[in-house]
Amino acid sequence: MNVVITGGNRGIGLALAKQYQQQGAKVYATCRNSCDELNSTGINVIQGVDVSRPDTLGEQLAPLSNVKIDVLINNAGVLGKESIDDWDPNTIDYQFRVNALGPLLVTQLLLPRLSSGSKVALITSRMGSMTDNGSGNYYGYRMSKAALNAAGVSLANDLKPKGIAVGLFHPGFVQTEMVGGAGDIDTTTCAERLVERISELNLESTGQFVHSNGEILPW
Repeated sequence: MNVVITGGNRGIGLALAKQYQQQGAKVYATCRNSCDELNSTGINVIQGVDVSRPDTLGEQLAPLSNVKIDVLINNAGVLGKESIDDWDPNTIDYQFRVNALGPLLVTQLLLPRLSSGSKVALITSRMGSMTDNGSGNYYGYRMSKAALNAAGVSLANDLKPKGIAVGLFHPGFVQTEMVGGAGDIDTTTCAERLVERISELNLESTGQFVHSNGEILPW
């Protein structure tokens, strides 16, 4: 099984790469900059991949041009902390480019490498849920993840006739650098849960918004 993971150099992406490798998969981890921990695993590392750069993304993903992809995990993401009183349109724009447009472009560019039975996983967030938003703030992150959810449902509809299932997964509140180490679960536990959810993904469940613990989330 060939697994491609964006943002594979740290946090959830690195944990997912290790988890799939332990299961015997051939893993390709893309990232802007690798790290010693990732390099030491023997995983196939593709550096210099910036999902926020549509003008160069195709060239950056060229090393995957001959890889038959069984599982594509769009994991790369960024988090801003805007409030109504403290915000920057540039950081909001950047979150859209990384969190929403990036996964769509990666999936479009790698679509020729996917086939019937392949799966696409989008690592999204319940912070993109309208129903679940009871605290406000985080404008760029919430808006970009809501946009990713919309893209994911469209992808699920468009790819279902091709036999490709699409899952939208909230990892949980995970102890990563992105949230300063706060969180309820560690990256290994999160990765184990996500791998299980992705293994369960099929054409009947395509397009669902699912917590890593298996709970179906509201839009």
